[in-house]
Amino acid sequence: MNNPTFTTIGVERLRMNSDGKGITTLVAGYGCPLRCQWCLNPQCFKESTKTETFTVEQLIEKVSIDHLYFLATEGGITFGGGEPLLYADFIHSFRQKCPEEWKINLETSLNIESECLLKVLEDIDCFIVDIKDMNPDIYQRYTGKNNDLVVKNLSLLPKEKTIVRIPHIPDYNNDSDIQESLDQIRQIGFEQTNVFPYDKNRSLRKQK
Repeated sequence: MNNPTFTTIGVERLRMNSDGKGITTLVAGYGCPLRCQWCLNPQCFKESTKTETFTVEQLIEKVSIDHLYFLATEGGITFGGGEPLLYADFIHSFRQKCPEEWKINLETSLNIESECLLKVLEDIDCFIVDIKDMNPDIYQRYTGKNNDLVVKNLSLLPKEKTIVRIPHIPDYNNDSDIQESLDQIRQIGFEQTNVFPYDKNRSLRKQK
């Protein structure tokens, strides 16, 4: 794609150590292949959502206001969503054109065709992967999708640049399930993990 664009549900500045090192700006993409039962951002796939579409040059101009913060803290841009790998061409082009000192982080479910991941594999400084749960039955019940692509794409990621998030999701997985997921992730070779309780009260509503 010669002139890719990124459709976002929001651009949030001055985030500190929440989705990457240092001060970051979160660019949340519109669109998601999953329909999680407890969804924090259902606006990422609702047709009524107010969105904004950027070219690479327009987004660089918008986020450059924090250039000095990025340099001082080794921060940068975090592409999240929704599923930001829907915009793999854009992210690759953004990395080529933005200041090389900016760190580029990616928050992803990895439930997307591997060709999208491969397009940005060398562009990302930190992958933050939300696997939900490694148990295929739990994953299917919770997201409405199977996790075959997630497992496949995990094998492609650089272990030293990846953080795997494993949430405790009320009504879906328990401590034993989480430990099994953690064991599987570590057997694959991932050492950086984030196990945390998922607060369903933060979600806007349960998906129907």
